Amino acid sequence: MKLGFILQSNEPEHVWNALRLAITARKAKHDVRIFLLSEGVELERIPDSENFDISRKVKEFTDLQGQILACGTCLKSRLQPESAACPISTMTDLLRLVEESDKVLTFG
Repeated sequence: MKLGFILQSNEPEHVWNALRLAITARKAKHDVRIFLLSEGVELERIPDSENFDISRKVKEFTDLQGQILACGTCLKSRLQPESAACPISTMTDLLRLVEESDKVLTFG
């Protein structure tokens, strides 16, 4: 199954749970793409805590060949550069994710 996740939050628990589900889906051999939108583009700025190991979850997801895309306009509005884990993407990329996914889930 092809799953599209739209992550619009920088709330650690929301992000952590979205990543946990994405990892579980990748381990079950589903195609998973995450599109970061709005506050979601701050993913790599979220500090790890005792309860929410965000950076480890991002690495685990990408190590499982999961794909993360980040809204370029949202990155620019936050004066934030793209990164290897979160390349700049467009609304056309988000539309493609929605069109190609069997299911789309939104977190945030």
